[in-house]
Amino acid sequence: MYINDLMSRKCVICGKKTISGNSIARRGLPKKKGGIGLKTTGVTKRKFHPNLQKKRIILQGKLKKALVCAKCIKAGKITTPVKILG
Repeated sequence: MYINDLMSRKCVICGKKTISGNSIARRGLPKKKGGIGLKTTGVTKRKFHPNLQKKRIILQGKLKKALVCAKCIKAGKITTPVKILG
């Protein structure tokens, strides 16, 4: 879960990870634009990766470097260490 451990593409907070899907290649003009419609010419497998960022966070009372998704950062689900200016 941490940077030093497995380095898996997975968010430490929500568990978001890589999912698989399809990339579809099409040709033709859409019916909306006056064409005969789009035709599928090929379907290949692809992967959708989460937007993971390396962050210093406080996890279980300890300061750790971890992979956290952007959605969790925006939602404020992580606690970051306070920087002391001096």
